[in-house]
Amino acid sequence: MTTADPVVDTDALAWIPLRPGVAFRPLRFARDGYTLQLRVEPGAIIGRHRHTGEVHAYTVSGARELIEAGTVAGAGSYVYEPPGNVDSWRCVGAQPCIVQITLTGRVEYLDAHGAVEAHSDSDTARGAYLDWCRRTGIAPASTLGLAPDGSLAT
Repeated sequence: MTTADPVVDTDALAWIPLRPGVAFRPLRFARDGYTLQLRVEPGAIIGRHRHTGEVHAYTVSGARELIEAGTVAGAGSYVYEPPGNVDSWRCVGAQPCIVQITLTGRVEYLDAHGAVEAHSDSDTARGAYLDWCRRTGIAPASTLGLAPDGSLAT
C-alpha cells in the first residue's frame, strides 16, 4: 500500500477565483465534505447562506464580521457552525481575510425570501477546481483526495 505525502504546502497552491473579491484553494475533497481556504478581499461579502452540515472555520489572517451575530472573528479565531445555521459575513479591515474551512453537506445560498438560489458542496467545489485546472493547463494536485481522472479517490 502506498501513501500520498500528507503535507500540503498551502502557500504553493494557487488561488482560484470564484467571483470578484472571493477566491479559494482546495485542500481536501471527500464524499460529503471538503476542506479549503477561502480568501475574501476587504469589503467583499459572503451573502446569506445556510449550512446543511457542520462547519469548522479558522481565521488564518485578516478579520471577518459575522453579520447576524454582530461579532468580528480575527486572525486565530475559530467558529463552529451547526447544521442548519444561517449566516452571512464580510471581510473587514485593510487586508484580505483568509479562512480555513472544513464542512460537510451543502452550502445553500438564499435569496431575500429565504429560497435557495444556488448551492455549493464537495462536488461543485471539485468541479470548479478541475475546470480551473483544465483552463490553466495545470495538473490537479495529488494531495487533494482525487484519483488521476479527477474522481474522488476514497
